[in-house]
Amino acid sequence: LTALCGINMSVHAVPFLSEFMRASLGRRLHLTLSHWCFVLMGLHLGVHVPAMISAVRNTTVRRIGFCLSVCAAGAGLWLFFRNNYPNYLLYRVPFAFIDYDKHAALVLLEALLIAFFWVFASAQLPRLLNRRADEKSRLISLVGILLAVIIGMGLLFAFPASSSDTWNESAVPWEAPSAALPSVPSESTDTPEEVVEVTNVDDGFVWIEGGSFQMGSPETENWRIDDETLHEVTVSGFWMSPYEVAQAEYERLMGSNPSTFHGESLPVENVSWLDAAAFCNAKSAQAGLTPAYSIQGETVTWNRAADGYRLPTEAEWEYACRAGTETPFNTIHSTGPDEANYYGHYPYEIEENYFDDSVLETRPGQYRQKTVEVTSFSPNPWGLYNMHGNVNEWCWDLYGAYDLTQTQDPTGAPSGTRRIYRGGGWNDFGKNLRSAYRAAGELDMASFNLGIRLVRSAGKTLAGAVSTSTDGAQKKRTSGNMLIAYFSWSGNTQGVAEEIQRQTGADLFEIVPIPAYSDDYNTVLMEAQRDQHDRARPAIRDPLESIDGYDVILLGYPNWWASIPMPIATFLESYDFSGKTILPFCSHGGGRFGQSLTAIAKLAPQAVIAPGLSVHYSGGSSLPDDVHAWLSSQGISTID
Repeated sequence: LTALCGINMSVHAVPFLSEFMRASLGRRLHLTLSHWCFVLMGLHLGVHVPAMISAVRNTTVRRIGFCLSVCAAGAGLWLFFRNNYPNYLLYRVPFAFIDYDKHAALVLLEALLIAFFWVFASAQLPRLLNRRADEKSRLISLVGILLAVIIGMGLLFAFPASSSDTWNESAVPWEAPSAALPSVPSESTDTPEEVVEVTNVDDGFVWIEGGSFQMGSPETENWRIDDETLHEVTVSGFWMSPYEVAQAEYERLMGSNPSTFHGESLPVENVSWLDAAAFCNAKSAQAGLTPAYSIQGETVTWNRAADGYRLPTEAEWEYACRAGTETPFNTIHSTGPDEANYYGHYPYEIEENYFDDSVLETRPGQYRQKTVEVTSFSPNPWGLYNMHGNVNEWCWDLYGAYDLTQTQDPTGAPSGTRRIYRGGGWNDFGKNLRSAYRAAGELDMASFNLGIRLVRSAGKTLAGAVSTSTDGAQKKRTSGNMLIAYFSWSGNTQGVAEEIQRQTGADLFEIVPIPAYSDDYNTVLMEAQRDQHDRARPAIRDPLESIDGYDVILLGYPNWWASIPMPIATFLESYDFSGKTILPFCSHGGGRFGQSLTAIAKLAPQAVIAPGLSVHYSGGSSLPDDVHAWLSSQGISTID
């Protein structure tokens, strides 16, 4: 059976016998049966041990050998449980990955010890159960087995799975540390054209000493994206708030609180980039500082000589987040749910290790499904809280490829249609919390996981240095010809698409990849993460010749690994979306949109991305009302 399962999983060894059962069934059976083979092999060898040792006449040698065998068997029993063998034998492990960090000699030694426990047990049990054997022999066998079990359980108690090897579903307590006190900026060595005096404000901001760092990510960083080109950047010193802007302060200055999750000490969220710029000016005016921004409609001009509050540049944000680190996160290991607020079920690199997470630096943990107070968890080495997770944070820059020649205080792309936000939010996966990860959205986009962190310029700036940029996207359209384009695997997204069509009468197009994904859930999980990791662009069956005749595209997909399925990427890159409005809708299991909206925004930069609809699985009985409310909120007329 083990061999047949192996043949089933291989399309090369015996092609005409492959795929006679589902891949997931064959894989799970193979894992279970191969471990049973291993145990049975040990039991079989143990049957022959008495005959092997009968030739040894020296009593002392036999006693020493017996004692060593008891110890080795005890160690083998410990490793049997430590290496998860019971779950393999009981058909509980659907997928396994090899730990390549463990030395091959150690793997072999552990396997021999585990096998030896069954050899020892098989050698002793027949004599123990043989009523014809003398009492002394039976007693020795009983004592040997009991001692081996005691040693094994003792080792398991003394050396259990470490915290990184344990799935922790319990809530992780945290304490709010005291606020970091601002330090005094050191004397700058810059030689600016003009020195501007900055008002001294006791606002608790942290001084970030200027310096150079490697911005972006190396090509070896797992789950990096092509827009994270590694390059050296130098930033001047600046002041930065240790916390995300809390709701109490935002409401006090702006007179309203747009947040989805309410609490005075929770971060304000559901604010657009324009809202964030307006808040900066309001806080500057309240503190008697010169506002950093001049806002005329959707055109915002930044006076870099102003001493008022502002949004960090993307370079400033990453420099402060890293706090001198060059790793994917500013923590020693990948950030865990006890260090940041994010979708803790999916830590960094869980995608390719979903069925065996024992090799991960950080194991799955708590998913809080909401924001936490801005003082939560421990700060990074520079005294900044929640740079990873809780809410994403708006930056000044327009999104675009890095200008590798702009290395001193870069301010982003000279033109574009999207604004940068960084850091990841409470519903994001670990991979989207990386220090180098870049998210982008329209300047009027607001989301339940998108907030603000403020900075102030230092006392020496270039007077008159002004950065102006206008968002160049088209205006949202809610009328005209509409197309519902969707990809669905389980049928959930298809159900939403058909309900939208019923209410709008729009044309319907199903995005079907070639080849199709497996219909087995476990298999498609791995196929989906593989395609995302490789940034694959699967072909689409019977693609539309053109979408020129449509003004509004309602784009549907399941939330796969916190982003879009790759057939959606193929669709977005196959057509010109200039001037068109995209209304996303997605089905999800708890992560809502994840980072799918930023993926769409990057792939269709000339389209308007309107607020979307996220549906939990199939949406249930409330789906018609939810769809109707969403369409109405976007100004789209419905049939009924």
